[in-house]
Amino acid sequence: MTESTQPAVKDQIREFIQENLASVKGISSFRDDESLMDNGVIDSLGIFRLVSFLEENFGVRVSDEEINPENLKSVDSIEQLLIAKSKK
Repeated sequence: MTESTQPAVKDQIREFIQENLASVKGISSFRDDESLMDNGVIDSLGIFRLVSFLEENFGVRVSDEEINPENLKSVDSIEQLLIAKSKK
């Protein structure tokens, strides 16, 4: 991943979460560093939808061990997970 693609990655993550997870729960906004689980944006079903989105759109494989609150806590942490996976 190059520096120029990182904002686009974060934008895509944020957009997916907003449209598919947050808005259906009546949540209109959240910060990139905000805990998506603590504020009710993501629940267990949302986690699986998010992981499917990441795998389909970014061509990564998210292992069961990587599906944890630390990696999926916020838009920022999800972006970091993708950056780390793209370097492997």
